Amino acid sequence: MGAQWKHAGRIEGSSKRSALFGKFVKEIQVAAKLGDPSPDNNSRLRVAVEAARKVSVPRETIERAIKKGAGLLEGQETYETVVYEGFAPHKVPVIVECLTDNKNRTAADVRVLFRKGQLGAMGAVTWMFDRMGVIEATHKIAGLDIEGAAIESGAQNVEPLEASEVPPGHSGARFFAEATDLDSVNKALTEAGWVITLSELSYLAKNFSELPDDQKKEVVEFLGSIDENDDVHRVYAAIR
Repeated sequence: MGAQWKHAGRIEGSSKRSALFGKFVKEIQVAAKLGDPSPDNNSRLRVAVEAARKVSVPRETIERAIKKGAGLLEGQETYETVVYEGFAPHKVPVIVECLTDNKNRTAADVRVLFRKGQLGAMGAVTWMFDRMGVIEATHKIAGLDIEGAAIESGAQNVEPLEASEVPPGHSGARFFAEATDLDSVNKALTEAGWVITLSELSYLAKNFSELPDDQKKEVVEFLGSIDENDDVHRVYAAIR
């Protein structure tokens, strides 16, 4: 089924790394604002913190982001989620999710980013995607029955993670849950010994565009330019 489109090599170079840090900081702030400021009691925050640590965001930066989100520091930013829909080159459906403190700036930026594609109105492509919870997790026991784990946790579907995404001697899986069941599936998997590495509401394409290599390269470059914008949080596209 797949998850969000992932920009290969997105942390190469100091400027890209700095921009990526900013995206993680925003997610941490929003997670702390919408839920408990303790990662132990807030699954979204816990996953955001772990993801930030994996790309070496400094501990002090993470702690400051949590405090800002929880309203414990002066001068806190207020981020809103804004979703844009449209098409990449060759009519590939795209959904762009932004976290922004200035919707007018973000709207202007997105219009520019879609110059080589087509920006659509609300509802233009969301019907081509399913809104579901996606959980990526690993388990220290190798060879586990991931389909059984999905059934026991209440997930709707499951697929194995790529070998490169799983520590040696571990099991790894991507679980799909109804949006309303995301938290309960998270808790069930954690209680069963799974370590959650990603947990989010996602847009999953119902069908994928099949393109020749030259056209696919053009689409990937287009998606990469969008993903690099500071306000863009996640990019979903109907392309593998």
